[in-house]
Amino acid sequence: MQDRTRGFIVLSDGSYFDGTVVTACSDEPEVLASGEVVFNTAMSGYQEVITDPSYSGQIVTFTYPHIGNYGVCDDDFESDAVHAEAIISRDVSMSYSNWRAEMSIIDLLNKERVPLVTDVDTRALTRHIRENGSLGAVVVSHDLDFGLGEISKATTTEDRDLVTGVTTNEITTYGSQGPLIVAYDFGVKRSMIRLLAERFKVVVVPSYTPAYEVLRLNPEGVFLSNGPGDPAALGGITKEIEELLGQVPVFGICLGHQLMATAMGAKTLRMRFGHHGSNHPVSDQHTKKVEITSQNHNYAVDKGSLIQSVPDAVVTHISLNDEVVEGVAYPKVKAFSVQYHPEAAPGPHDSLYLFDRFEKLVRTGVL
Repeated sequence: MQDRTRGFIVLSDGSYFDGTVVTACSDEPEVLASGEVVFNTAMSGYQEVITDPSYSGQIVTFTYPHIGNYGVCDDDFESDAVHAEAIISRDVSMSYSNWRAEMSIIDLLNKERVPLVTDVDTRALTRHIRENGSLGAVVVSHDLDFGLGEISKATTTEDRDLVTGVTTNEITTYGSQGPLIVAYDFGVKRSMIRLLAERFKVVVVPSYTPAYEVLRLNPEGVFLSNGPGDPAALGGITKEIEELLGQVPVFGICLGHQLMATAMGAKTLRMRFGHHGSNHPVSDQHTKKVEITSQNHNYAVDKGSLIQSVPDAVVTHISLNDEVVEGVAYPKVKAFSVQYHPEAAPGPHDSLYLFDRFEKLVRTGVL
């Protein structure tokens, strides 16, 4: 039987939620994790979520009331590690049933030393975040008073460069056919690399790679990946993207979308509680079709500054939940971007056409 210890999620505004820690911890009160609490509305795909580098710096609350019943499978990792700072759930299965699974989610989190707090009123926690915005928090064991005394350790993603902690330090090539593209790794997912490698020869480079080194590879396109943290804290990366735009076709997603807009002169803003989940409706402004998308971001492109700074930019996609800019095309520099995750891991496959659009841009130069 898994050891069970009382635990608390103590938010920076002094509120708290209690539950049960089912991963390893000491017999004495301790801070198990610190990060920005977000809620994820996906109904499945917990393994893909917690191993997505974009969740670095975040404590993930699953709104779906039950996780863990199908275990963890080696093929479903989106990176080499769990990047979420902690996991919060209403209920977690202590056993699993799945012919593909190699271990339970609790085994994985114990191995990675990532705390999981269950028996939490996740509906109340989610409502608190929606009403008060994303907040920093600490996860502590045993003693609430101890946790309240550790509030100063609660962190958010604001003004933090979290990309440096998740990017690769090596240049790696995937695929062997098709045009050569360079993919910047700001926290790229394995599913994204796999889908790109089906169409291109992909050279993945670290986030800090200078533009001149990328251009020296003679790529026919550049991809700007997803990643964690505040785009406003990544001025050095933004300057390199400035040097690339107009030199080669560029496609960006998630953080890459925000950095591309910043490089073009727009600003980004911090959202109240962000978009996190695999069921976000987005409207294609050209076709009027609605895509159900996978998303994870607490920052967004400021539409007003985009229109003012880049008059020829075309807003291609809009969130149907809150009208956030979800896609932009920049015809003059042959570049486009979306705020969401078209690789859909987890999530529906509505947005896979964007890879075809990028391939067309690379091969023909037509956006």
